[in-house]
Amino acid sequence: MSRRPGIPSRRFGENGGGLFSSSKSKSSPILSIALILVGALFLIAYMYKGSGGFGSLDSVSRVEGDYLCSGEVQRAIPILRQAYGDSMHKVLHVGPDTCYVVSKLIKEDEAEAWGLEPYDIEDADSNCKALIGRGNVRVADIKFPLPYRPKSFSLVIVSDALDYLSPRYLNKTLPDLARVSADGIVIFTGFPSNNQKAKVADVSKFGRVAKMRSSSWWTRYFAQNNLEENEAASKKFGQASTKSSYIPRCQIYHLKSLH
Repeated sequence: MSRRPGIPSRRFGENGGGLFSSSKSKSSPILSIALILVGALFLIAYMYKGSGGFGSLDSVSRVEGDYLCSGEVQRAIPILRQAYGDSMHKVLHVGPDTCYVVSKLIKEDEAEAWGLEPYDIEDADSNCKALIGRGNVRVADIKFPLPYRPKSFSLVIVSDALDYLSPRYLNKTLPDLARVSADGIVIFTGFPSNNQKAKVADVSKFGRVAKMRSSSWWTRYFAQNNLEENEAASKKFGQASTKSSYIPRCQIYHLKSLH
């Protein structure tokens, strides 16, 4: 029996056959490259928005973390240096993520720096453990008197800590922070619009959900508790911010120390 001649098979993409035409096959590499470029642009835009500029990935991750204003302190250190000058030589930072702030102060500002962590330090890395071992960082409940003598530090910086205190404890803690400072206290606190970011899960760690207060609330509070604005430092900070195009994502207040 003679064999019937076979019908030659046609490959997809040849002579317009198959699911895709040859023109689409040729354009697919161009399409892939275009998609990659668009994706890269979106990534760069996201990083720029998250960091307030093109910074390192480390600074972006800290700023975008749970403790927004502690990350903001790290961004503001160069501006604080211009505003406070020699007063940055002996600094106490109070707030979550204090190990990161203290490390940055020591490394980049060559300052003597200490940190007070108001809550338990979870999953501390080797650098943080070393700071704790040397006594640069300690854990203490700021609702009670601070373990320092008056004017122990030239400058006190507090972030993401006062937002978790009720007025009852705030009335004790803030004057105590001003007490241990010789040249002033800088407060980094969240905007009221950040209240929606507060997590109920924070209650287990902080005892309450963060309460972001308005600038008018803070102004009244400072006046009622005889806490004076450090107008000279505030003016220098504003000028340095304008010169450096620095736009803070937290409220920042400059207060005088208690004399």
